[in-house]
Amino acid sequence: MHKMVVLHVKRGDESQFLFNAGVETSVDVLLQEITAIYNRRLKVGRICSEMCELAEHGITLPPNMQGLTDEQILDLKLKDEWEDKCVPSGGLVFKKDDIGRRNGQAPTDKMKAVLLQTVDEVKALISKKQAEANVCVTMAMVKEGLEQLRGAVMIVYPMGLPPHDPIRLEFEDREDLSGTQASLQVLEEAECQLWWAAKEMQRGKKLQDYIGKNDKTKLMVKIQKKGQGAPAREPVVSEEQHKQMMMHYYRRQEELKKLDEADDDTYMDSEWSDRQALKKQFQGLSNIKWGPR
Repeated sequence: MHKMVVLHVKRGDESQFLFNAGVETSVDVLLQEITAIYNRRLKVGRICSEMCELAEHGITLPPNMQGLTDEQILDLKLKDEWEDKCVPSGGLVFKKDDIGRRNGQAPTDKMKAVLLQTVDEVKALISKKQAEANVCVTMAMVKEGLEQLRGAVMIVYPMGLPPHDPIRLEFEDREDLSGTQASLQVLEEAECQLWWAAKEMQRGKKLQDYIGKNDKTKLMVKIQKKGQGAPAREPVVSEEQHKQMMMHYYRRQEELKKLDEADDDTYMDSEWSDRQALKKQFQGLSNIKWGPR
């Protein structure tokens, strides 16, 4: 098995995931694969967020009914044709969606648990905490997570979701993020740069052009959009190291304060402070007690 370089991918100051690559890997391939994992993890995050809403308030209403009050829907004589087709397995519980985005026909607690437990498992699978545990995130892991989410939705909604539901749109890669905050997070591979040690890793070059043949190393790389200039350098001391240093300094200060507060003359009563102790010992005068026995 080939040894691999471990790339700790960050965007800005935020840790994202660990990625394995051989020294022969080109920067172009690195950008392609890292961007793909980064964007797919965002997709998983969006689906998880929507699945929590699905568990709480049921399927989304058609776009022309979203945000309207019950009275407005009646006045406009609007009808959700998917309401009777997309009923959760095991029955439903009515939980009104106050923002009027979903139809309020929520799954039962048992089916709700299927959705929420799967969400938690998949979040853990591709979590940013995997980097702390030295676990590399691969595209296969992200795809596995997507399939788990898809499976959970199929268990609860075997007839599928409405064609306008954001979860279905995400699974079918038909989501429209234009004008949303989520769109600002997505990276276009052609517009991306990879930086290491305050240098841009140039397309057309290989990893070994920067680190040599050293395939047992770990690099901190930053991914960002073109035109943003060099990213901020990593601090010499990590946040955790800084915290430990401050704790050590605080404990030392407390110890010194306690010494200052103690009576500095108390040591005079100690045997070891008696300058004549050694002489008395030789003369057999130590441990002499005066007074009646």
